[in-house]
Amino acid sequence: MSVTAAEHHGPWTLDDVLALPEDPRNRYELVGGALLMSPSPGVPHQRASHRLHVLLAAAVEKAGAPYEVLEAVNVVVPDGLFIPDLVVADADAAAAADTTLRADDVVLVVEIASPSTRVSDRKMKPALYAAAGIPHYWRLELEPAPRLYLGTLDRGTYTDRLVQACQTTALTEPFPFDVDPARIARR
Repeated sequence: MSVTAAEHHGPWTLDDVLALPEDPRNRYELVGGALLMSPSPGVPHQRASHRLHVLLAAAVEKAGAPYEVLEAVNVVVPDGLFIPDLVVADADAAAAADTTLRADDVVLVVEIASPSTRVSDRKMKPALYAAAGIPHYWRLELEPAPRLYLGTLDRGTYTDRLVQACQTTALTEPFPFDVDPARIARR
């Protein structure tokens, strides 16, 4: 039997969070026994997420890489659970997954910064994704102009490269990918 967030007492566990009823208005994540709640993303966020998903999936397929691109799935990290906007995961692990993916099966997470998530996407999540050993962390910011921060794990932390509108990513890892951030957020 599930309980609502308002009925819960004490620290949260992974099982507690996974037992919550689906809530189309909010996303629930877990860090150190604390439940994090953020509102569902707005339309500009979802448009950018969809476009980036399509572009990443095409790049994965073109490269013949053994990955699958997924949107808003549960990823278990040490001492927590996150729901990244996009995940590039091992295709076999994704096919076998039920409710969650293990961080070990994820090669790239993408967070699209929204007003309600901007601080956690810039500070908390990169540190926890790095601690989980996820090789790549990207953050897309739409305002004031589209830009991508491309993080690569290096000695336990992400080294970022900023790609602004009218520039291209020109990536070779984890698979070839070349896009101008303005294309992701076009109107």
